[in-house]
Amino acid sequence: VALVASTLPALLVVVRFAVARYRWQMRTTPEVRRTWYYDWLLTHREAASEIRLFGLGGHFSELFQSIRARLRGERLAIARTEAAAEMTAGGLALVVMGAASAWMVVETLRGAATLGGLAMFFQAFSQGQKLIRSLLETLGQAVSNTLFMENLFEFLEVEPEITEPADPTSAPTAQALAITFNDVTFRYPSADAPILEGFNLVIPPGQVTALLGVNGAGKSTLFKLLCRLYDPSSGAVEIGREDIRSLELAGLRRLVTVLFQDPVRYSETVRRTVELGDTGAAHDDDEIVSSIDAAGARALVDRLPDGIDTLLGSWFRGGTELSGGEWQRLSLARAVLRDARILLLDEPTSAMDSWAETDWVNRFRDLAAGRTAIIISHRLTTAMKADMIHVMDQGTIIESGSHRELLDSGGRYAEAWQAQMEAHPTRS
Repeated sequence: VALVASTLPALLVVVRFAVARYRWQMRTTPEVRRTWYYDWLLTHREAASEIRLFGLGGHFSELFQSIRARLRGERLAIARTEAAAEMTAGGLALVVMGAASAWMVVETLRGAATLGGLAMFFQAFSQGQKLIRSLLETLGQAVSNTLFMENLFEFLEVEPEITEPADPTSAPTAQALAITFNDVTFRYPSADAPILEGFNLVIPPGQVTALLGVNGAGKSTLFKLLCRLYDPSSGAVEIGREDIRSLELAGLRRLVTVLFQDPVRYSETVRRTVELGDTGAAHDDDEIVSSIDAAGARALVDRLPDGIDTLLGSWFRGGTELSGGEWQRLSLARAVLRDARILLLDEPTSAMDSWAETDWVNRFRDLAAGRTAIIISHRLTTAMKADMIHVMDQGTIIESGSHRELLDSGGRYAEAWQAQMEAHPTRS
């Protein structure tokens, strides 16, 4: 009884502060994440130029230090309180042990116990306390881990919202496929209002279609819905008259190849960077070079020290860094390597200079031959090559037609074209 009583305060301390540390870490997670963000700003190359130019190093360093100082102070306060509680619990354990020892000494003096029994008692009591302290340390770790395991299990129990259909339909096999957005409404999970509401659009098979509009009009959202990165709240997205939610997910995504607005910059060789667009098939050098050529990146690769075997990026020794436009062209080569029926390009020329853009636009019709292609672009000189142009605003199509038809209509597209030509008269 004395042994158990001497360890109860320590048990309470262990459990109490395991919970306290867990709650503190949960509460301060956003602030810790912010310090990681400031650390990234201060140490990574992507932000280095602007940080230096605007003299922001001291500003972000102060923000980093202030948050870290506050977190450190709170952590030390918990540690000091815990240490004081542990000392109090230890003192109570000593009091109980002293009382038990005094009782045994009295019993020995009265002849109720022998000196050997007294020695055995001291040894057993001391070893028992050591064992229980060890058990308490293990219990503290178990309690702490159990609290954090709850977060892990919550994460593991999250069900994916994009799932395979119960009875999937095979992907369409036609060379060129029509795309239909049928009364589609969609709201991002964190958004208050829908980005698309009752949206309708038909894109004929084998045509090149351009989507234009201000930022936030919903253009890139259409790509995400087509790739089933999200599902619409209502309505349907159809490919070849099949609701894409009825198609096998892998088969659907094999139908589509995409150049996203901010493509990933893989620190791989040029060959591997392009091959990542279609890892499910083997591609020889001729196919790799053909994709590079189609993306207008042949001259770029020829300038690299080891051609298609040049290591890219600055993550690893010997890597070659590229400009934004050069990365974009290689990303386009990765997208076109896949023999997909639908080609989706989000701002394919945004990081290209005017000479590279002109070269790419001249190649694009050959690149899109036999495919249904959709281009999102703010550059009208790129969009004008499309068979059909749709102008979007606030999730709605407000104008549609060919380049000449839209110019003749005198609407939003014609106004933008006139403004662009006045800014760049040589393009007209």
